[in-house]
Amino acid sequence: MNGGNSLSLEILSSSERSIKAIEIMKLYNNADWWGEREEKDIEKMLSQEISVGAWKDGTLIGFARSVSDGKFRAYIEDVVIHSEFQKTGIGTKLVSKLLEELSHIDVISLFCEEHLIPFYKNNNFKYSKSQFVMHRKIE
Repeated sequence: MNGGNSLSLEILSSSERSIKAIEIMKLYNNADWWGEREEKDIEKMLSQEISVGAWKDGTLIGFARSVSDGKFRAYIEDVVIHSEFQKTGIGTKLVSKLLEELSHIDVISLFCEEHLIPFYKNNNFKYSKSQFVMHRKIE
């Protein structure tokens, strides 16, 4: 892949263009994320969520998804851009498209690493000092 400036880019929701688990696995691999996730489990995830993809010349180069109750709350998860296309504005376009798809939701939240806070602030998210992230992972 070649980042370049001549992006023939499509940003579409999963209802507009199907996103395949194998494509997402390639992005995860490029980002060194979720090596333990299996294709069948990603397919199940995709069937239950609103997600968006970014394609360049037919290749998925970006992905973002949401987890939601359908009305009151949604959480943005797994915003991932292929390393060759980072810092080109694709992440902002993906998040914008996902927020458009979630426009009927009252509160949209996300978890991110500290170095990504400026990116999300630029996309109108606010840091909350009044809430704490807690995780429970079954080992």
